[in-house]
Amino acid sequence: MHIGCPTEIKPQEFRVGLTPNAAFEAVNHGHTVTIQSGAGNGAGFTDADYTEAGAAIVGTAAEVFEKADMVVKVKEPQPKERKMLREGQILFTYLHLAPDPEQTKDLMESGATCIAYETVTDDRGGLPLLAPMSEVAGRLAPQVGAWTLQKANGGRGVLMGGVPGVGPARVLVIGGGVVGTHAARIAAGMGADVTVLDRSLPRLRYLDDTFGGVFKNGYANAGNTIELARQADMIIGAVLIPGAAAPKLISRAQLSELKPGAALVDVAIDQGGCFETSKATTHEDPVYDVDGIMHYCVANMPGAVARTSTIALGNATMPFMLALADKGWRQACEDDPHLLNGLNVHAGNLTYYAVGKALGIDVLSPSLALKA
Repeated sequence: MHIGCPTEIKPQEFRVGLTPNAAFEAVNHGHTVTIQSGAGNGAGFTDADYTEAGAAIVGTAAEVFEKADMVVKVKEPQPKERKMLREGQILFTYLHLAPDPEQTKDLMESGATCIAYETVTDDRGGLPLLAPMSEVAGRLAPQVGAWTLQKANGGRGVLMGGVPGVGPARVLVIGGGVVGTHAARIAAGMGADVTVLDRSLPRLRYLDDTFGGVFKNGYANAGNTIELARQADMIIGAVLIPGAAAPKLISRAQLSELKPGAALVDVAIDQGGCFETSKATTHEDPVYDVDGIMHYCVANMPGAVARTSTIALGNATMPFMLALADKGWRQACEDDPHLLNGLNVHAGNLTYYAVGKALGIDVLSPSLALKA
């Protein structure tokens, strides 16, 4: 198979879809790999690193899309990239289609087979290709939230760990999954007073057993959420419904009940955000103010630590990428139902139920798509 990797063009996105090690593995499996010149620069990988791994370097994204049977990326294809996709081509990347009807329409019209990292599953009910970036984003969230809290950035002017005689910042983390757990650990490590809310009692028991002395936890009903939100200096939104639009946990009207200058960090912004006033921002201009509440809603948070993120993502995606290349997408998905769960679009059809529900589009069963 011919595997292509273009340079990411989303603003302030420095990650790359293939590491040199992944390219080396693919070449050793008998495949051809084409990398756009400079694609790895933001993550600290040079063109020479890729040529040493056996990949070919080309000058433009158009050449990558033209040559490749499978395009491997990080972020969802931007409008001009979507125009380069063709019928029968495989796209393997993050898609986050539920809040993005324009991208969904374009991918369906392309005729390509689109497999989304964020909906591939594992036998423990996890999301193995989302988890590495969730870990990164979770660990970044208190760091960027602390920056947002600084008075010069519009925040309350509260130090996460406080100082002797002055209490620490109060941090509320909504969602106790991968993002929330990592966010809570880092925020607590910075000295903050941290509470995590979740709706799963087994998850709350796990958090209590594992981190009971590090941070507190509570049940995520509407009453608890707003009561703790009123007390919080920072609120981290870490709720995920796989493939679906994120639920809105704090409304516009409720902003008036929060502390002036409080920081909202919305890690669910890729799925539409979990605060009603959330809108996607970039690392170039990450924070905005709504009613005196500072919102940090960068849609590619892990891109800020591109080298760590690229290597972590590459470690997770490589086995699936090789399976798709070695077997073709049909056989690979037939052999692995967890990879089949990643199928979101095929040959003009939407194949992921949660996206169809969010966008009001009829869905073709992935098992039927295998036979189409």
